[in-house]
Amino acid sequence: MKTIKIILGLTLIAGLLVNCSADDTPKGEGIYNNPNLSGVYVQQDQMGRPAVNTVFVSSDSKDMFNVTVPSDQNAAFQSMFQANLEALSPAYANNGDTNALGLDAATFTSVLATDVLNVSLDGTTTFYDGTNVLTGRALADDVITVELLLIFGGEDFTENPELSNDNVDANDKPFLQGNFI
Repeated sequence: MKTIKIILGLTLIAGLLVNCSADDTPKGEGIYNNPNLSGVYVQQDQMGRPAVNTVFVSSDSKDMFNVTVPSDQNAAFQSMFQANLEALSPAYANNGDTNALGLDAATFTSVLATDVLNVSLDGTTTFYDGTNVLTGRALADDVITVELLLIFGGEDFTENPELSNDNVDANDKPFLQGNFI
């Protein structure tokens, strides 16, 4: 009886090793490379620019913002974004300040209210690198600090230094290197 249990156990282990050890889906085939998108899909959330939705959309408008197509967001939400920006950073409201991009409250919130990432097709892709601004987003871009600088940093990023940095200077784990398909 003991021998049968040992043989049965070894057979099960061998079966698991054989069945789980190889990926027999040829590259270029399978559901991950050819997904079936024939169903009906409904957008539930969007975060083109992290924290923008969280900060500038009031809680009673979150669901509506998340299902509004980006081309309609500016008309529907820019005034809310501007009111919230001016409440967060009174310099925009009190003296018509601009940020380091030279954008006043109305112009800046027009950019933010359309929650998409712009992509540079022929230049540097970055959220901000000192020269290029909102031309996309690289993995290592410190997006939250850039957003805080644009909201609180004033025309040269020196105003409100205590509010202009999230103090998280790197990802908690290194990014993988290489091309992944």
